[in-house]
Amino acid sequence: MKTHEIEFIFQESDKKPVTIKAVEGESILEAALDAGIHIQHNCGGVCACTTCHVYIEEGMENLSEMSEKEQDRIDLADNVKLESRLACQCEVYGRVKVLVPDQSVYLGH
Repeated sequence: MKTHEIEFIFQESDKKPVTIKAVEGESILEAALDAGIHIQHNCGGVCACTTCHVYIEEGMENLSEMSEKEQDRIDLADNVKLESRLACQCEVYGRVKVLVPDQSVYLGH
């Protein structure tokens, strides 16, 4: 079972960066949740919302390509940039660095 590093950095100032191992082909969301890192995912990780929106700071080439469904959905996220992806849709195939936006903006967080 091949693994790859994911480094998480957070916009929330009270959170320190964390580096974890992800199984190849696992989504960023799955890897984060397995490691106890909370990333909002109101739809359950099925590409039906945008609450798991993250920014890929490094390693975009080490992720699965964006599907048409993800392209359509990501346009609805707040503050979309070229580095924007939905964590539930990014399968990991190499080292990546992920910026997690402030999660406190979501109700119930």
